Amino acid sequence: MGINWQPDHLGDGFALTELDLGADEEGPCVATLVSYTPPAVTEPRDLRTTARRMMHRLGLRPELPDPIQAVLYVHGWSDYFFQHELAHFFTERGIAFYALDLRKFGRSLRDWQTPGYVTDLSAYDDDINAALAALTVDIEARTGAPPSGISLMAHSTGALVASLWAHRFPGRVTALMLNSPWLDIQGSAILRTTTQGLLEPITRFRPKARLKLPEFGFYWRSISNQADGEWELNGLWRPQFGFPIRAGWLTAVLNGHAQVRRGLSIEVPILVLASARSTISPVWNETMLSSDSVLDVTVMTQRALQLGPHVTVCRFDGALHDTLLSAGPVRQQVYAAIDRWIGCYGRPAQG
Repeated sequence: MGINWQPDHLGDGFALTELDLGADEEGPCVATLVSYTPPAVTEPRDLRTTARRMMHRLGLRPELPDPIQAVLYVHGWSDYFFQHELAHFFTERGIAFYALDLRKFGRSLRDWQTPGYVTDLSAYDDDINAALAALTVDIEARTGAPPSGISLMAHSTGALVASLWAHRFPGRVTALMLNSPWLDIQGSAILRTTTQGLLEPITRFRPKARLKLPEFGFYWRSISNQADGEWELNGLWRPQFGFPIRAGWLTAVLNGHAQVRRGLSIEVPILVLASARSTISPVWNETMLSSDSVLDVTVMTQRALQLGPHVTVCRFDGALHDTLLSAGPVRQQVYAAIDRWIGCYGRPAQG
């Protein structure tokens, strides 16, 4: 049975389908899977033809394994999928592209829901598993065979979610690509312990309590075309100051960080993309237009080495927190690094 695709607001070639996740204490939940098929592709197998032409151009072997590869992208906190350039990048290489708006984010957010709220990051296991099942069905319906390998790509908090999922579900994907993963809280171990100690009683009795944390909106300023950035953002799905931080959600994230600190066992190759430097400040600084203004990249890249035995770290001078939303010349460097990496590790090993 095929997937019921509907047109997506991103335009030609983009489509969406809702994935039923049952209900939680707030009511029914869905995740939303977005697919991209280049408008020029009129037949499903044209994806492979496009890839073969690219391989010829690069001087690589002309024939691709049949069936095609796929990639699933997962967004970060207070976010949703809008990076059409990323979809174009993968499909130009003959890799079927899909993106997932998790429950209570973006296309999946409903009026009765608390935006982004969960109390355990493992809740997203159902979202990712449903997306992988749906894209497999879709590719098989379009090409006659399931994908021979699926790569999982994720950003920031979504990269933490993806890392924990890959640890719990070994063998489900062939590669993991993490764009500025949020793998630990900022600051020292003492701060971390104090924060968790203060959160515990609030989380126990009022998990949806809104934490009064500073709100700066500097990262939004660096990416939005309404400020100093170049990207058109949906204000409801990607608000300037982000979604309110709830005690139960932050506790779930801290618990996820604790799992990473204990060390994960992700056996597939991992690519980590990050800025070369951070600018963390309560006052706007022009360097925030060319650095990570959200996370400490030194802590991030050090912690990434605990994800598994095969980790590649690439850092880019001038990159933003989402490296793929950086200025054009920096983005070109990031895409070139991804291209090289998937050429080596993005496809399953041949027997």
